[in-house]
Amino acid sequence: PKPNRITVAHEDRGVIEVKNPNAGGSAPAKSFTFDSVFSPKCTQRNIYDVCAAPVVQSVLEGYNGTVFAYGQTGAGKTHTMEGVADPPELRGIIANSFQHIFDHVALEGSNEKYLVRASYFEIYNEEIRDLL
Repeated sequence: PKPNRITVAHEDRGVIEVKNPNAGGSAPAKSFTFDSVFSPKCTQRNIYDVCAAPVVQSVLEGYNGTVFAYGQTGAGKTHTMEGVADPPELRGIIANSFQHIFDHVALEGSNEKYLVRASYFEIYNEEIRDLL
């Protein structure tokens, strides 16, 4: 990590360290532990595999599932959910979810029937917008 960084993500431990930029290096960093954390070098696919793939797999087993992106404006929610179409490694959670679902359907053969429904909503200032 660069010495002038305010935050450092330790993906292997699920820890974010936050340094006080006004302390001049004299104050110790504060640590916050989460189920998962992601550094700026993390790939879209890794985020999908950790955060959304288990939800999608549960949906394929008959449960309802929701992937909810929450955060301040400019934090990267849209990029994480949508990504970009090409190259494939930059595809977001939505595209990776669709791929996961339709790969599963294709592997099941013609003995099973599936109804696939998806919703994509934005909640902003207590107003809900359907984005599909």
